[in-house]
Amino acid sequence: MKVAALIAVAALASTGCATLAPYGPQMARDGQGYSEYRIESQRWRVTYQGIGAPGPVADMALLRAADLTVEQGYDWFEVTERYIDGHPDSAGGLRPSLNIGYGGGSYDGRYGRHSSSGVGVGVGVNIQGPSPTATTLEIVMGRAERPSHGHIFDAREVQQNLRARF
Repeated sequence: MKVAALIAVAALASTGCATLAPYGPQMARDGQGYSEYRIESQRWRVTYQGIGAPGPVADMALLRAADLTVEQGYDWFEVTERYIDGHPDSAGGLRPSLNIGYGGGSYDGRYGRHSSSGVGVGVGVNIQGPSPTATTLEIVMGRAERPSHGHIFDAREVQQNLRARF
Protein backbone atom coordinates (compact mmCIF):
# COMPACT_ATOMS: atom_id res chain seq x y z
CA MET A 1 0.00 0.00 0.00
CA LYS A 2 2.86 2.36 0.82
CA VAL A 3 4.42 1.73 -2.61
CA ALA A 4 1.14 2.56 -4.39
CA ALA A 5 0.81 5.78 -2.36
CA LEU A 6 4.40 6.74 -3.18
CA ILE A 7 3.82 6.16 -6.90
CA ALA A 8 0.63 8.26 -6.79
CA VAL A 9 2.42 11.13 -5.01
CA ALA A 10 5.30 11.00 -7.51
CA ALA A 11 2.87 11.05 -10.43
CA LEU A 12 0.98 14.03 -9.04
CA ALA A 13 4.17 15.93 -8.26
CA SER A 14 5.61 15.37 -11.70
CA THR A 15 2.49 16.59 -13.52
CA GLY A 16 3.23 20.15 -12.44
CA CYS A 17 6.71 20.13 -13.97
CA ALA A 18 5.68 20.49 -17.59
CA THR A 19 2.74 22.57 -18.74
CA LEU A 20 1.40 23.91 -21.99
CA ALA A 21 3.27 27.07 -22.91
CA PRO A 22 1.37 30.28 -23.69
CA TYR A 23 -0.08 30.55 -27.22
CA GLY A 24 2.59 31.70 -29.64
CA PRO A 25 5.09 30.71 -32.33
CA GLN A 26 7.19 27.59 -31.87
CA MET A 27 10.25 28.31 -29.75
CA ALA A 28 13.53 26.43 -29.94
CA ARG A 29 13.95 26.19 -26.17
CA ASP A 30 11.01 23.87 -25.52
CA GLY A 31 9.57 23.11 -28.98
CA GLN A 32 6.08 24.28 -28.03
CA GLY A 33 4.04 26.61 -30.21
CA TYR A 34 2.70 26.94 -33.73
CA SER A 35 4.28 26.72 -37.13
CA GLU A 36 2.72 26.87 -40.56
CA TYR A 37 3.52 26.85 -44.24
CA ARG A 38 1.68 27.63 -47.44
CA ILE A 39 0.86 24.68 -49.70
CA GLU A 40 -1.13 26.62 -52.33
CA SER A 41 -2.47 30.17 -52.45
CA GLN A 42 -5.45 29.37 -50.17
CA ARG A 43 -4.22 26.08 -48.62
CA TRP A 44 -2.00 25.98 -45.54
CA ARG A 45 -0.71 23.40 -43.07
CA VAL A 46 -0.80 24.57 -39.44
CA THR A 47 0.85 22.62 -36.61
CA TYR A 48 0.69 23.25 -32.89
CA GLN A 49 3.06 21.35 -30.60
CA GLY A 50 2.51 21.34 -26.88
CA ILE A 51 2.77 19.33 -23.70
CA GLY A 52 -0.22 17.78 -22.03
CA ALA A 53 -3.69 16.72 -23.10
CA PRO A 54 -4.44 16.70 -26.84
CA GLY A 55 -7.60 18.84 -26.44
CA PRO A 56 -5.95 22.18 -25.56
CA VAL A 57 -3.24 21.58 -28.18
CA ALA A 58 -5.92 20.97 -30.83
CA ASP A 59 -7.70 24.17 -29.74
CA MET A 60 -4.48 26.14 -30.14
CA ALA A 61 -4.05 24.71 -33.65
CA LEU A 62 -7.60 25.87 -34.47
CA LEU A 63 -6.85 29.30 -33.01
CA ARG A 64 -3.71 29.61 -35.14
CA ALA A 65 -5.68 28.55 -38.23
CA ALA A 66 -8.24 31.29 -37.46
CA ASP A 67 -5.53 33.93 -36.86
CA LEU A 68 -3.75 32.98 -40.08
CA THR A 69 -7.02 33.09 -42.03
CA VAL A 70 -7.73 36.65 -40.84
CA GLU A 71 -4.09 37.72 -41.42
CA GLN A 72 -4.36 36.51 -45.03
CA GLY A 73 -7.58 38.52 -45.57
CA TYR A 74 -10.05 35.60 -45.54
CA ASP A 75 -13.25 35.06 -43.57
CA TRP A 76 -13.51 31.31 -43.04
CA PHE A 77 -11.45 28.16 -43.24
CA GLU A 78 -12.18 24.50 -43.86
CA VAL A 79 -10.22 21.76 -42.13
CA THR A 80 -9.56 19.23 -44.89
CA GLU A 81 -7.13 17.01 -42.96
CA ARG A 82 -6.29 16.65 -39.28
CA TYR A 83 -3.44 14.73 -37.72
CA ILE A 84 -2.79 14.11 -34.04
CA ASP A 85 0.79 13.16 -33.21
CA GLY A 86 1.40 12.42 -36.89
CA HIS A 87 -1.55 10.01 -37.30
CA PRO A 88 -4.68 10.79 -39.32
CA ASP A 89 -7.54 11.62 -36.99
CA SER A 90 -10.19 9.17 -38.10
CA ALA A 91 -11.30 8.27 -34.58
CA GLY A 92 -12.27 11.73 -33.42
CA GLY A 93 -9.06 12.24 -31.47
CA LEU A 94 -9.25 9.39 -28.97
CA ARG A 95 -7.61 6.06 -29.65
CA PRO A 96 -8.18 3.68 -26.76
CA SER A 97 -5.84 0.76 -26.40
CA LEU A 98 -6.10 -2.51 -24.56
CA ASN A 99 -3.14 -4.73 -23.76
CA ILE A 100 -3.75 -8.38 -23.03
CA GLY A 101 -1.10 -10.94 -22.22
CA TYR A 102 -1.07 -14.71 -21.92
CA GLY A 103 1.48 -16.84 -20.18
CA GLY A 104 1.95 -20.41 -19.16
CA GLY A 105 4.47 -22.74 -17.66
CA SER A 106 5.04 -26.20 -16.34
CA TYR A 107 7.15 -27.78 -13.62
CA ASP A 108 8.16 -31.40 -13.43
CA GLY A 109 10.15 -31.70 -10.28
CA ARG A 110 10.46 -33.24 -6.89
CA TYR A 111 6.80 -32.80 -5.90
CA GLY A 112 5.18 -33.92 -9.13
CA ARG A 113 4.13 -32.35 -12.36
CA HIS A 114 2.44 -28.90 -12.29
CA SER A 115 1.32 -26.59 -15.06
CA SER A 116 -0.36 -23.22 -15.11
CA SER A 117 -1.59 -20.56 -17.46
CA GLY A 118 -3.01 -17.10 -17.07
CA VAL A 119 -4.44 -14.12 -18.88
CA GLY A 120 -3.86 -10.56 -17.74
CA VAL A 121 -4.85 -7.03 -18.66
CA GLY A 122 -2.19 -4.33 -18.31
CA VAL A 123 -2.73 -1.09 -16.42
CA GLY A 124 -0.05 1.59 -16.37
CA VAL A 125 0.70 4.81 -14.52
CA ASN A 126 2.53 7.70 -16.17
CA ILE A 127 4.98 8.90 -13.54
CA GLN A 128 6.86 11.15 -15.98
CA GLY A 129 4.10 13.75 -16.19
CA PRO A 130 2.50 15.22 -19.30
CA SER A 131 3.94 14.16 -22.62
CA PRO A 132 4.45 16.11 -25.85
CA THR A 133 1.59 16.11 -28.34
CA ALA A 134 0.95 17.82 -31.67
CA THR A 135 -2.05 18.62 -33.85
CA THR A 136 -1.63 19.40 -37.55
CA LEU A 137 -4.45 20.90 -39.59
CA GLU A 138 -4.52 21.27 -43.34
CA ILE A 139 -6.86 24.16 -44.10
CA VAL A 140 -8.36 25.89 -47.12
CA MET A 141 -9.33 29.55 -46.69
CA GLY A 142 -12.23 31.38 -48.28
CA ARG A 143 -14.12 34.67 -48.39
CA ALA A 144 -17.76 35.71 -48.16
CA GLU A 145 -20.39 32.98 -48.01
CA ARG A 146 -19.31 29.79 -46.29
CA PRO A 147 -19.99 26.45 -47.98
CA SER A 148 -22.43 24.18 -46.14
CA HIS A 149 -20.29 21.04 -46.41
CA GLY A 150 -17.24 19.82 -44.51
CA HIS A 151 -15.65 21.22 -41.37
CA ILE A 152 -16.04 24.97 -42.04
CA PHE A 153 -15.12 27.49 -39.33
CA ASP A 154 -15.81 31.22 -39.14
CA ALA A 155 -12.32 32.57 -38.38
CA ARG A 156 -13.42 35.55 -36.27
CA GLU A 157 -15.83 33.46 -34.23
CA VAL A 158 -13.10 30.89 -33.51
CA GLN A 159 -10.77 33.73 -32.45
CA GLN A 160 -13.40 35.18 -30.14
CA ASN A 161 -14.29 31.85 -28.53
CA LEU A 162 -10.80 30.37 -28.14
CA ARG A 163 -8.66 33.43 -27.42
CA ALA A 164 -10.33 33.86 -24.02
CA ARG A 165 -9.11 30.38 -23.02
CA PHE A 166 -5.45 31.09 -23.75
